[in-house]
Amino acid sequence: MVTFLPARPGRLADVPAFERTIGGAESNVACALAAAGHRAKWVSRVGSDGFGDHLVEAIGSYGVDVSAVRRDPVRPTGIYFRTADDRAADGHEVLYYRAGSAASAMSPATVPYRDLWGGRILHLSGITAALSDDCLALMRDLVLRRPGRPLVSFDVNYRPGLWRDAAGPSVLLELARGADVVFVGEDEAEAAWGVRGTNAISDVLPEPAVLVVKLGKGGAIVFERGPEATEGLEDGDGVATLVRPPRVDVVAPVGAGDAFAAGFLSATLRGLPVRDRIRHGHLMAAAVLTVPGDLTQPPARRPTTAPQGAAPRRTSWMTHADRLVALDDTGWGRLRLGPGWTGDDQEVRTP
Repeated sequence: MVTFLPARPGRLADVPAFERTIGGAESNVACALAAAGHRAKWVSRVGSDGFGDHLVEAIGSYGVDVSAVRRDPVRPTGIYFRTADDRAADGHEVLYYRAGSAASAMSPATVPYRDLWGGRILHLSGITAALSDDCLALMRDLVLRRPGRPLVSFDVNYRPGLWRDAAGPSVLLELARGADVVFVGEDEAEAAWGVRGTNAISDVLPEPAVLVVKLGKGGAIVFERGPEATEGLEDGDGVATLVRPPRVDVVAPVGAGDAFAAGFLSATLRGLPVRDRIRHGHLMAAAVLTVPGDLTQPPARRPTTAPQGAAPRRTSWMTHADRLVALDDTGWGRLRLGPGWTGDDQEVRTP
């Protein structure tokens, strides 16, 4: 959908102008993964209108494959407006104009499954399930556990304003139980399901092989329940791993959740251990928190090749984030990240 960001803080009634940008949890994750060097495809529907043109062009500019995006000749592209502050802040306002949108017409009959099943990870969001009965039918079909499906990642993304009835929380719990990797905030789990604390969240979601509970400024804790859905990764044995985030000089408190998921999934695709997956999630979130919008370029990359005389191999990438992730616990705990930190030549401050 197209997002309209206010030109200044304040009530929507008082904001005189808005800036148009792209929005959507899944497309945000796709853009961040593509910018980080992965192959990413965005599967969706937009209207045959100027806003649809803008979305396809803008998301494609990040390197995302948009060939699976369908244009709806009747329904418009969805839009929404929000205030400039954090979603959890008092007075935060969001206005969705998505009823009857092109995306709400997604269903098992209108979405090309060959595109959905072609990658290593299929990333989904609970927001899509709230758009229509057809979208919910699609989501239920995609989380069915069956042979040959890719690793299914699901971000709960509970948005009360999108749900038409009180069934939203139970639907999101149902969908999360069908996924392999689940992202959920500790606060949204309490709001949706009435459970408090990370262990209680783990108890209501025993099925996912990897459960990521986001704790805000407290970091993130990951519960691993077994290797069956994480082939090629560090085997999980039910161990819980907590990693606190670095300190961040926040420019705009938006977009961090999608960026965290992208960083975690990027490290998952690279087969990194769980501590490093969480750290990469924190760093990708910090990259977004230190810019005004929901999206930014990830930490800089540069190629590394085999040493002289060594056997030829495929060029790999050493990122600025990799060097930070490799810090010992003391060094990680002293990190402080501010605007511009993602450049390869930037110094990272420590107290």
